[in-house]
Amino acid sequence: MQNVDDLQKLGKDNMELAMKSFGTMSKGVQAIAVEMADYSKKSFEESTAVAEKLFGAKTLDKAVEIQSDYFKSAYESFVSQATKMGELYADLAKETYKPYEGLIAKMPGAK
Repeated sequence: MQNVDDLQKLGKDNMELAMKSFGTMSKGVQAIAVEMADYSKKSFEESTAVAEKLFGAKTLDKAVEIQSDYFKSAYESFVSQATKMGELYADLAKETYKPYEGLIAKMPGAK
């Protein structure tokens, strides 16, 4: 009877770990989606503003200046966003793995 109780407890513990991991993953993916939506909205608004400036440019030099400034700003924004997204994905992986750390530490041969 002891083995059956142990097996049931193990099954319950594993289910709890899986649910914690799933909850963490769900929150992380939601945060990533919100971040991407915000970035997309900001990027669209900035490109629309630049297009309006380009249409209002009186000279070719001014249009080239506007476009160059936009490209520089867009590149810097993209690099910043890519770094931020990389951090979010790394945090998601760490947080999703956390519930299993204790289980893995209990395994025979684990250090």
